[in-house]
Amino acid sequence: MVRVPASALLLAALALAGCENPQSAFDPAGDEAARVLALFWVMLAGGVVIWTIVIGVSFYAVKVRPGRHSEKAGLRLIIWGGCVFPTVVLAALLVWGLGLLNDLRRPGDGPTIAVSGERFWWRVSYGVTGAPGVVRSLPKGGIPGANEIVIPLGQRTTILLGSPDVIHSFWVPPLAGKMDAIPGRVNRLILEPTELGVFNGTCAEFCGLAHAQMGFRVIVVPPAEFEAYVRAQARPAAVTEGPGLDLFMKNGCAACHSVRGTPADGTVGPDLTHLASRRMIGAGILPTTAENIADFIASPDHLKPGVEMPAFGMLPEAETARIADWLGSLE
Repeated sequence: MVRVPASALLLAALALAGCENPQSAFDPAGDEAARVLALFWVMLAGGVVIWTIVIGVSFYAVKVRPGRHSEKAGLRLIIWGGCVFPTVVLAALLVWGLGLLNDLRRPGDGPTIAVSGERFWWRVSYGVTGAPGVVRSLPKGGIPGANEIVIPLGQRTTILLGSPDVIHSFWVPPLAGKMDAIPGRVNRLILEPTELGVFNGTCAEFCGLAHAQMGFRVIVVPPAEFEAYVRAQARPAAVTEGPGLDLFMKNGCAACHSVRGTPADGTVGPDLTHLASRRMIGAGILPTTAENIADFIASPDHLKPGVEMPAFGMLPEAETARIADWLGSLE
């Protein structure tokens, strides 16, 4: 019986545990993620085989008696094993990799969505047109959203990425590799989901205090449901007149936030027109409930250090609650 050290088993268990989680690249749900993972497994298997051969030859070289093999035999081993074999393997991997890269760069035939990484949240715009390029800005207009990106199943959705402040990186491991959002440049990422579901994404480039709390969600739905979602997001909010709206306007919230259907037209922060339709607030840090909205209004920096929204803890709790209840009704 072969005894395996407990430390080795623990290390293996910890390593394998990291391969299965909501943000794992080892559980692909998109075309790019699946193809890149297949390439990874082939390269890993090839590396293991080559490593085994090298170690075996090394042990053999140590054990074999000097003079047992001729000089020509050694020369053949060097030429075929050290030159020809690696060249063929690396050339095959290069051809495969270049073919994969070319396919992944193919333009999408689905919708185009602009995503702007901003400290520390994601601005989303549906129904835009544009192309990537150096020293360009994201296209203006479109149907605004924030931190949740809905895309159709089976279509090649084009994500146009940019940033107005620092470099961020857009990464949804189950769907595709990461792509940087760079100030002064528009990058393009194609998402072609193969499964329905909700997939967690994150900023994969350190960007400041709340970098670890700059999450987002990609929600994959059937194409018909996607079209219905975009139509719903294009409509103004079903606004209820009352103290909540009055307090929202009176306390300056409209200077940064917009609620279509009201005089609020700020552009600094997230559009709140359909806030209640989003599952989370604060870029994924809290479920969307009136209580959590009130807490975020009162002390955003306490919940998310470094956030640029000022605290409104000076407001009476009753007024904060009315604003939160009103925002929580905006579906």
